[in-house]
Amino acid sequence: MSVAPEAIEAAQAQLDAHVREIVAWHFSPETGCPFWLNWAKQTGCDPRQEIRSFADLLAKLPHFKDESLRDEQPDVWVPAAFKGKPYNIFETGGTTGMPKQRIGWDDYKVDYEEFSGKVSDEHFPRGGAWLMVGPTGPRRLRLAIEHLANFRGSPCYFVDLDPRWVKKVIANRQAEQARAYMDHIVEQAVVLLEHRKISALFTTPKLLEALAEKVNLYEAGIRGVFCGGTTMAPQYVRFIVEEVLEGRIGFYPTYGNTLMGLAASVPLRPEDNFSVTYYAPQPRAVLRVVDPQNTAQLKGYGEWGRVELTTLTKEFFMPRFLERDEAIRREPRAPYAWDGVAEVRPFGAMEKQIVEGVY
Repeated sequence: MSVAPEAIEAAQAQLDAHVREIVAWHFSPETGCPFWLNWAKQTGCDPRQEIRSFADLLAKLPHFKDESLRDEQPDVWVPAAFKGKPYNIFETGGTTGMPKQRIGWDDYKVDYEEFSGKVSDEHFPRGGAWLMVGPTGPRRLRLAIEHLANFRGSPCYFVDLDPRWVKKVIANRQAEQARAYMDHIVEQAVVLLEHRKISALFTTPKLLEALAEKVNLYEAGIRGVFCGGTTMAPQYVRFIVEEVLEGRIGFYPTYGNTLMGLAASVPLRPEDNFSVTYYAPQPRAVLRVVDPQNTAQLKGYGEWGRVELTTLTKEFFMPRFLERDEAIRREPRAPYAWDGVAEVRPFGAMEKQIVEGVY
C-alpha cells in the first residue's frame, strides 16, 4: 500500500521536532550526559543552536564510533537527569576481548510494548506461554523478550546460548564442536516443548530450522514465531514459511540490536516474493541505506548499500553509526511513512566469508 505524500511530510516534521528535543536534552548541562557535553566543549560546537532538523544532524555531526562504548566507563553515558538512578548494562557484539556496552533504563520496554501492537493475538495468544531460544546473559534481548511476553500477559521460558562461543569455535574451524553445542541448545528446547504448554517462540532462523527437525512445531502448540537474526534471503524465508512452519504458524521476522531497538517487518505479500522489509521505530531510531564509499549519499530505492543508524532517545543518543550490515533501500509502506531496509545481511557478505554462528 502506497503512502500519501502528506503522511511522509508529517513523519518528517515529527522527526525534525524529535531531533530538536533529543539534541537539546543531550547537550544541555541540566539533562545531558558527560560524553556529549565533553564532545561539545572540545569541538566548540553547540548542537542546540546548529541542529534544527534531521538534515542538520546529518550535516553537522560525524559518524558515531562505537568503540567509545568499549573504551569509556558506562557512567559517561548517564544523562544528568538520570543521575543516581541504577541502570542496566547491555553487551553487544564481539567475539573476544572487552565487549561494547550500552546502558539503559526503559527504552527496551518502550520498543517492545510498541511492537506488541504489531503481532496478532491469533499467533501470539495473550496469556499463552512463550519460549525464547537465544542469547540471554548480559544482552538486552533477554529482558526485552520477557517484557514483551509479560506485557501480553504471558510467562516466558528460556534456553540460553553464548553466541560469542559459537562464533569462536566456527572461526577456529571446530565445526563438530559448534554442531554439538547447537544440538545441546535444541535438545533443551525440545524438552520444554514436550513438557510445557507453549504457544509462541522467539529464536534465530538457524535454530528454528534445527528445532523443526526434531519436533513438529504446530503439533507442539506453537502458533507464532518471532524470529531475529540478520541474514534471511528470500529463498530462505520461503523455506521457513512453507516448509519449516508449513504455512500454519505466524512468522514475524525482525531486525534489531542493542543500539537500535527493534525494526518490525511488514507482512509479506505475494508481490514481495518473500523479500522481507523492516521499518525502524522512527522517530526513536532512523535507518538509512547509504553509499559505502560516500556515506553522505543515499542509495536509490531498490539498491544495495550500507545501513546507517541514528538512535534518538533520552537514554541514548547515537548519530550516524555505520552498522556492520548492508541492505536494500525500500520505499515507505503503510503504516510506515519512512524508508525501510530489506534483505539485511552482513556488510560485504558477497565479497568475504562472514561468521554468523547460530544467526
